Amino acid sequence: METFKNVISGDQLVLVDFFATWCQPCKAMHPILEQVKSVLGDRIRIIKVDVDKYGVTASQFRIQSVPTLMLFRNGEVLWRTSGVVDKAELLATLDPFLK
Repeated sequence: METFKNVISGDQLVLVDFFATWCQPCKAMHPILEQVKSVLGDRIRIIKVDVDKYGVTASQFRIQSVPTLMLFRNGEVLWRTSGVVDKAELLATLDPFLK
């Protein structure tokens, strides 16, 4: 079974969505992430981490608000933001990392 550490340590770009099931902005973020995935396809991997189920992981990355998006490659944090990000802004932010 893949672990979180294995996923973010690979050379593929990984966007992690730290969320909570009770969080309304997190629910708004879900369809945006699906649209981004449909645009970028295999160029990025998007995973969701429930902060209530995986509190240890959330605390390792000092997640204090949800949603928090973090971009990883080779275990390194390339970018991070909290709050809802619209599709166009997210695609524009990710673009330089896709080169």
